[in-house]
Amino acid sequence: MKRFAALFTALDQTTKTNVKTAALAEYFGTAPDDDKLWTIALLSGRRPRRTITTTKLREWAAERAGIPLWLFEECYPVVGDLSETIALVLPPAARSSDHTLTFWITTLRALDKAEEEARKAAILEAWDQLDPTERFVFNKLLTGGWRMGVSQKLMTRALAQATGIDEPDLTHRLMGNWTPETTSYHALIETPDPSADLSRPYPFYLAYQLDVEPEGLGPTTDWLAERKWDGIRGQLILREGQHFLWSRGEDLMTDRFPELTQLVDFLPDGTVMDGEVLAYDREAEAPLSFAKLQPRIGRKTVPKKLLIEAPVILMAYDLLEWEGEDWRARPLAERRAQLAQMIADLPPNLPLRLSPQVEAKDWPGLAEAREGSRDIGAEGLMLKRLSAPYLAGRKKGDWWKWKVDPLTIDAVMIYAQAGSGRRATLYTDFTFAVWKGNDLVPFTKAYSGLTDAEFREITAWVRKNTLERYGPVRAVTPTHVFEIAFEGIQASSRHKSGVALRFPRMARWRKDKPVQEANTFEDLQEMLRLYG
Repeated sequence: MKRFAALFTALDQTTKTNVKTAALAEYFGTAPDDDKLWTIALLSGRRPRRTITTTKLREWAAERAGIPLWLFEECYPVVGDLSETIALVLPPAARSSDHTLTFWITTLRALDKAEEEARKAAILEAWDQLDPTERFVFNKLLTGGWRMGVSQKLMTRALAQATGIDEPDLTHRLMGNWTPETTSYHALIETPDPSADLSRPYPFYLAYQLDVEPEGLGPTTDWLAERKWDGIRGQLILREGQHFLWSRGEDLMTDRFPELTQLVDFLPDGTVMDGEVLAYDREAEAPLSFAKLQPRIGRKTVPKKLLIEAPVILMAYDLLEWEGEDWRARPLAERRAQLAQMIADLPPNLPLRLSPQVEAKDWPGLAEAREGSRDIGAEGLMLKRLSAPYLAGRKKGDWWKWKVDPLTIDAVMIYAQAGSGRRATLYTDFTFAVWKGNDLVPFTKAYSGLTDAEFREITAWVRKNTLERYGPVRAVTPTHVFEIAFEGIQASSRHKSGVALRFPRMARWRKDKPVQEANTFEDLQEMLRLYG
């Protein structure tokens, strides 16, 4: 644990990518294999399941520190991080230990089915032999709130430096349905042919947002334009008579979309496609709203009713593997042509479509097509260079997302709540309302979009204008109007307003606008009618 805590400290003390990479590379070159494997897992989102509630951790920490619980709760918002608060209030450790990261994670996993007294004794025993930094790291493992300021890409780059294995190869090895319980460091990283795992997907290629005029990209003949569909980005893999569907977030979704099973009988073995899973009306040949797809996302099994109400298709974008051969290095034009031919030869009733090319003779023509995206359930256009290979991760130059402008509505801030981490001393999470007659009706929350200076300014105002307190939430005087931007709107029975927004954020602080001129509930209903 001392080695891992030292790594955490090194990463926490710098914002420089090269310094972080060097610290990780040194760690991967010296740590035990089991610890290296768990570190890779933690930095790629594979955290051990939380076994103890934060309520109990607060109680036990206050008790061990010899302070009342209310005093601990007063300390927490000042520090801004529960793990750090616990590490700070505990008395000095009575002894030290040289146990590894793997030892402590194994200890925590063993508490999953233990009685509460046994859990408490184990946690207090751990706290009593860890120094403050080790305690902080241990507490992060306990709470599951793990952040080290390191992306998976940076971690992979460091691992490449430490092992001498090519970064793209490592990126591919780290994808898939693995955990430290199901593999070893040697099998995951050092085994010569890790892609023997039939289900292993390829790293997704990600696009940058186009924020400049597209004319600078050159002639439209160099580009493929297609719709940016509003669904779940997925990779469908068909190998040796089996199929696997992976989300961009490396979530195995195969069982959630059983409609795609039949493709195994019609597509060649060794086929991997990149596309969008969409709820789809096959009679109208048109996508349904994302709201129709949403109830299926969190389910491991899908009831017959949902299969009927929200049938899905894969809207295919790209062909990554064909007849067992990796096609990613080939130009998009060649990959697309083979994908189009493959789909054209299939029966029309299968849940697979080729994402249509958007034709236009020039950029103004494509801009006009882009403006009509919402009318057909799309978010804008994707622009892909026809000569480009399929790369891994976010690369600038060959793939661009050219989204339509977001929907906006002017709303009144009525509640504020402090953030977390470095924003723990600032009010950053706000609830917004629109007018319904003479009343303000809350309809959404947002916590991003303002500058640090604006957050500091609104925080000072909240402290002076709090009307009531509801735990961490502050009801404030309805004074400030904000322009709220969002990608979509849908009806929702779970919200008091009857609507839910997709990706709401604060576009700007409308200091020029009086509260009385904020939008109304009727405006929301009209937007729901037009875009829901």
